[in-house]
This record gives sequence, structure tokens and C-alpha cells, in this order.
Amino acid sequence: MRKVLAATAISLGLISQTSHALAGKDLDAVRARGSLICGVAAGGLAGFMVADSQGKWTGLDIDVCRAVAAALFGDSEKVKYVPLTGGQRFTALQSGEIDLLSNNSTWTMTRDTALGLDFTGVTYYDGQGFMVPRKLGVQSAKELNGATICVPSGSTTELNIADYFRTMKMTFKPVIIEDADQIRGAFFAGRCDVYTGDRARLYATRAANSTNPDDYVVLPEIISKEPLGPVVRHGDNQFADIVRWSQYAMIEAEEYGIASSNVDDMLKSDNPSIKRILGETPGMGRALGVDDRWVYNIVKQVGNYGEAFDRNLGAGSPLKIDRGINKLWSQGGLQYAPPIR
Repeated sequence: MRKVLAATAISLGLISQTSHALAGKDLDAVRARGSLICGVAAGGLAGFMVADSQGKWTGLDIDVCRAVAAALFGDSEKVKYVPLTGGQRFTALQSGEIDLLSNNSTWTMTRDTALGLDFTGVTYYDGQGFMVPRKLGVQSAKELNGATICVPSGSTTELNIADYFRTMKMTFKPVIIEDADQIRGAFFAGRCDVYTGDRARLYATRAANSTNPDDYVVLPEIISKEPLGPVVRHGDNQFADIVRWSQYAMIEAEEYGIASSNVDDMLKSDNPSIKRILGETPGMGRALGVDDRWVYNIVKQVGNYGEAFDRNLGAGSPLKIDRGINKLWSQGGLQYAPPIR
């Protein structure tokens, strides 16, 4: 028995020491500043990141930033948002202009290795598609030979189109534009036949930026895998862990039925997993170097993953996007979080 207790004590001591040992300059800078600097997309994207007339940002990607701030500071509003174009986003993260990039960036091997960056998880599983004016009478991407296509510069979108058209032995004329607002404007002004991007982006653009959404059709083809998620600089393991587990906490909370509306009642639960997740059983905060109530703060102030999806993209939003493969794994989807224990 003494050996078991001694081993437990050593283990707990190692957790405490490790959390301090792995802390790096990124986490130190965030804590010293007292706020998180989060990079988002210039021009915004309905459902994922959009600023209202007062400059307040909302969306699924914004909720990731808020969750990290809640875990770090106990306050989800301690975030500054920096709009970035597609060409600026990774450079801004590499240079330290921002702490965290949460703007629908696709996780690829090259980005995860050659750029000196780390993706911390998948916020939204998506795939690239095509949107066209209904008046063109096009029903399939296979009918787009010779089409003029608006594409964002410096993106996987541009590379995917080239691969798809080459494979299908078709040609296209790219109109490469850096700014998201200018791309949307060019498409709706008729400068290009096709608007392409992640399918969620197409639905969001159609709903939020067209005068009559029914005038535009999202074609059925999906030509790529687009796992979208937040990105941090490589090297600060503890900061990356906090971002990663803030995402997982939202998914884990949904799986256990912990929501912003009932989280206070859940504090009284006898379920050992729930007690551990919400900090009633101490230790999980120390493992990350944050307060034991870190998950409670995230759920209370931001909500679980299902709540965030519903209000920003799903049935509770103007977009009404079906959750599809972004359902929990237990409901046939891909969203799966390792256990908080």
C-alpha cells in the first residue's frame, strides 16, 4: 500500500513539475498580457467568424478563441481579434503578431510541418465544393469545363481546383483574389462563373451575401477533405495543450450532457467522470496549468460543442446547416474527444 501511495505522490508531483517545465514564451506572453490575441479572417465568414456593427465577433471559430480565454483566465471575453487575409494568416502567427489562428484553416501535412506550426484539433470537418448562379443551368461540377472561377490566393482551395480539373481533363480560368470580401463581390457581380471553397463557406456566403439565395446552387460534388481547426506556433507545448483540450472539453461536455443551461446543477452530479471534468474532483486543471474549474468556465460562458454549432451554423442559426459528420462519434459523426482523466 505504501508503494502505491508513494508512486501516486511521485506521479502527481511529476504532473505539477511537467506543466511548469513545458511552459514556453507564448503562454508566458499571453498570461503577462492578460488576454489572448486571436487571428480571424478579414471580411469574416457567416457562422464561423463575423463582426457586428459594434465590432463584436461571433461564430464557431470565435467560440474556440473564447473557450481558450475561459480556460486561461476564467473570462471568455479576454480576447482581441485581428482580421487577416489568407496570405497574411500564417505569417502573422509565425511572427508572433497573434497567439492563435482560428479562421477555418485546413490542416495539411505541409502546414503542420514546414511552416513551424501545430494544428491542435478539428473544429469542423468539411470538403471543397462549387457554387454557381442558377441561371447557368449547371447541375454538376463535371459541366464546368472552361469556367471562370474566383479563388482565394495562397489557399488549399486553389491547389484542390487545379488537381480536380487536371484529373477530370478539363480547363478553367482562375480569378485569383486575396481578400474574402472582394472574392464574394466579384462572384455576385458576375466577374466569374463559379465561387469555390469549403461547402460550409458556400452555404454561409449564399445566405449572408446574396440578395436572393435561391438564385444560386451549390453543386453536389465534394472534391477534397478539409479538416478545419485552430493553429499555434510550434514549440510551446503547454499553450498548445490548453488550446487542444479547450476544444476537447466542449466535445466531452456535450457527450456527458453538460450544457451552459445545466452546468451549475451538474456540479452536484455523482458521476465520477462529470465530477472530474467540472473540477469537483481536483487535478485536471493542474495537469494543464490552469484552474480546476477550467471546463466549468468554458461551458458556462461559451457552451458545449453542440450548443456552439447550433447557434452559429445549425438549426438555431440563419444558415441551418445539417451537422452531418460533425455529430458526436456516438451519433455517427467524427467529433471525438479523448477522455479528461
